[in-house]
Amino acid sequence: MAAITPVYAQQTTVDSALLDRISALEKDVADQKPGESHFMVVGLATFGYVSNKTTFTAPGAAGQITRTNSLGDADHYELSPMLLWRHSNNLLVEFEPSFDGNTIGVNWANITYFAAPGLQIHAGYFVVPFGIYNKKLAAGWIDKLAGDPNGFDSPGTDFGIGVSGGFPLGDMKWGYDLSLTNGLQLLPDGELQNAGVADNNKGKMVSGRLSLLPFSNSCLEIGVSGLHSNAGDANSAFTSANVTMYGADLNFVKNMTPVLVNVKGQYNRIEVSRQTYPGQNGAPDYTFSNNSSAAFAQISLRPSGVENKFLKNIEIAYRYSTNETPTGSTWGAKSHQNDFGLDYWLTWRTVLKCTYSLSHSASTANSDQGGTLGITNVNAIYLQFSVEF
Repeated sequence: MAAITPVYAQQTTVDSALLDRISALEKDVADQKPGESHFMVVGLATFGYVSNKTTFTAPGAAGQITRTNSLGDADHYELSPMLLWRHSNNLLVEFEPSFDGNTIGVNWANITYFAAPGLQIHAGYFVVPFGIYNKKLAAGWIDKLAGDPNGFDSPGTDFGIGVSGGFPLGDMKWGYDLSLTNGLQLLPDGELQNAGVADNNKGKMVSGRLSLLPFSNSCLEIGVSGLHSNAGDANSAFTSANVTMYGADLNFVKNMTPVLVNVKGQYNRIEVSRQTYPGQNGAPDYTFSNNSSAAFAQISLRPSGVENKFLKNIEIAYRYSTNETPTGSTWGAKSHQNDFGLDYWLTWRTVLKCTYSLSHSASTANSDQGGTLGITNVNAIYLQFSVEF
């Protein structure tokens, strides 16, 4: 029996250590209640090749042709990891840095509090709620075409607070997305840019979008958007400058067996209060009606209901867009663009895209103030890979 005693002693020591570890693990599991602290990294990556042929024709002159091509596609390359931290059932922190091939920036940095069903309160740096393109469609793995429609870069991203949510309305649904942010800044040539983290005046920008889903299967969404902002710098010639924007959008997705039909569109209009702008290159001060408009309509078809594994992952897309900037400004133009796309979906969030784009722009600029008159035609071919991870 004496020879057996050490064995029992050793076994008792091992069991005691194991029990202590199990007890510690059970305590950790008990402390981790559902919905408490969770961290996740997601994001998107887009890489492409573009070949451009640009023809510029000045009044009374022969056309000048410029050809370029690039790997990486500086206008559409992006690597954007998104860091998500769910601190509790009611609090979510989002941070998305982005590398575009030249600089590292931030797409958004936002904190959201889920206050109640149908009500979220958020604050930080986020996409302004206006229309559907910038907030819902611009990501490479969502957009059916490699390029963006002209004229949809404003109002962009801003610093502020907002509320969003939605509720049932009988068999229908409606949603809202409202924000109060720093706003826009009017530049000396009449263009607009975001004021940034430090507001340029005492005013703020109020913006929002209301949406209605009239069918019980939510296949159709109709939205209207509005925005108003003081855009003048304090103690400057533009102190009283104001910007008003309004828009309408449509989103229709329906499986009409065997084809999935996807139709989207948006219209924007920007109106800036009348101002007198400083003359350029020694010219006298001047004024113009600073109003702009932009629109796009897009359709894509995918035979997702067919049995052939290759054909069911093919999607064809077409988009027509127009953009009209102020006549008499140094940057005024009337343009339109046709985009034709052929996509192949490797998975539901990974796509290879080939897009052929034809754009035409006729300048309506003020040549006395340094604006360039002429017609610009651009033919472009994009090859692009996009993935959401």
